[in-house]
Amino acid sequence: MKRMKSVCPADATLQVIGGRWKTVILYHLFPGKKRYAELSRRMSGITPKMLTQQLRELERDGVVRRKVYAQVPPRVEYSLTPRGRTLRPIVEAMCEWGAKQGGWAAAADTEALSNGS
Repeated sequence: MKRMKSVCPADATLQVIGGRWKTVILYHLFPGKKRYAELSRRMSGITPKMLTQQLRELERDGVVRRKVYAQVPPRVEYSLTPRGRTLRPIVEAMCEWGAKQGGWAAAADTEALSNGS
């Protein structure tokens, strides 16, 4: 099925950073390059398969750079490309919004329970 072109420019952004883990990966790469194991340790709950898939998609979209060092054992580092660094203000705004909404989800759950939903 053909995908319809969106009239909302935000959709282009969500195509690149949408999903459960991509913004978390970007957040951890903003300070600098990281090895796969470092990212995995910082992101509890993500499976190795999902981390690999998300990194590949970010690399495909030109947001993350993967550098392989020719040594034994192999060493791979991930960093942001210039295009990836342009996403920093967006992710920071999302972090700020999330921090301000801190108890929102928990409050909504409590309200739903008290209403018998």
